[in-house]
Amino acid sequence: MPKTLRPIVSLLLGLALLLAGNGLQFTLLPLRGSAEGFGELALGIISSAYYVGFVSGCLLAPHLILRAGHIRAFTAMVAVAAAVALAYALAPTVAAWVAFRGVTGLCLAGLYLVVESWLNDRASNETRGFVLSAYVVVNYGAITLGQALVGLYPIAEAGNFMVAAMLSSLAIVPVALTRATQPAPITIVSFRVGQLYRAAPVALVASFMIGAANGAFWGLAPLAAAGSGLGIDQAALFMSTAVLAGAIVQWPVGRLSDRVDRRQVLLVLLIGAATAGVASWLISASGTMLLLFGVLFGALALPGYALAAAHAYDKTPASDIVAIAATILLANGLGSVVGPPIAAIFMSAEGPRALFLFTAITQALLAAYVFYRTLVQAPPALPRKTEFDLAPTALVGTVVTHDALDPDDPSIVIPESSAHARMQTDARSTPPSKC
Repeated sequence: MPKTLRPIVSLLLGLALLLAGNGLQFTLLPLRGSAEGFGELALGIISSAYYVGFVSGCLLAPHLILRAGHIRAFTAMVAVAAAVALAYALAPTVAAWVAFRGVTGLCLAGLYLVVESWLNDRASNETRGFVLSAYVVVNYGAITLGQALVGLYPIAEAGNFMVAAMLSSLAIVPVALTRATQPAPITIVSFRVGQLYRAAPVALVASFMIGAANGAFWGLAPLAAAGSGLGIDQAALFMSTAVLAGAIVQWPVGRLSDRVDRRQVLLVLLIGAATAGVASWLISASGTMLLLFGVLFGALALPGYALAAAHAYDKTPASDIVAIAATILLANGLGSVVGPPIAAIFMSAEGPRALFLFTAITQALLAAYVFYRTLVQAPPALPRKTEFDLAPTALVGTVVTHDALDPDDPSIVIPESSAHARMQTDARSTPPSKC
């Protein structure tokens, strides 16, 4: 295990610093925005802007990496993300924060792409599972730590933004100084919405709906917790415990879904999450009880995306996995764009706890659809099911491969710059003709 992690330890360290800074912002921005007098709808739009930027970054970042290389692209995007973290304190207006959050999302999309492509390049078939598991642990752990740091400075001061910027900027150091070689080239993948809906409609619809519910939770739950009577430290604890609960539950839930219809497991989780959401909305809980609701919500709501993705892979040919994965991620990202503003409208009308009413309604509607699909379509036979794995943070429209790219494959588009470079490389490596 130490030998497996040694080539990627600098990359994981950089990722941890970066995500700690971003996790701090996830909790800080709704609380600081509320203190600045931003309304719920404005905060919902700010949260949505992050996912607009993220989806855009998924589509644009591959071209930046092809142009500059992985290390230079990583350095540039970290520098921008760190600068933006400071800009929030300098320009506390809704319009500025919408723009800043979009830029942050775009940068994070590119940074995830660099990290995941690098990890895939360093891992072999024998070690990939362990490497990606370490990546997921670092991902959840760093975000949780970052959220817990929100109590370091008063919300109304700039100290927390400085901490976020420092953590983000320090992420450059271990990656810039690494001696590891850069990963394999990146390809750009097309989307197959129609194919996915015909093969596994639950996967496509669930990815979108879960994105709407969970995107709203990520963006507005700190505000809902604070509005329900929790202090700043308790609101951070609320978010941290919810994320950890979701991380812990993913694996046993996934293993269970390997043995029964994944849709049935998803249905149970959705019903439980909707029930927890309604209880959080109706019951005037505070303190420990509200934290318990947060743990319950995280455990039931956050693993849903991984189940939807696994169900899609069960129902599609292995040759189409790349395009299907990109389509699922796009649907999830679009749902995350739509969810926060709608949830904010609920909160404006019914109070901060109405966030959980929105998530409950979203999950209940999805549960009804999943139940309907279990009645009209039989589950796949067990031998056809893929083995469950933790949901990646892999980016929409991108994939890293060590295999030769087939230009005739309709699901893959090779950027012209990359294709031209490969043609030049092939020409240099071809011995001259003796004719």
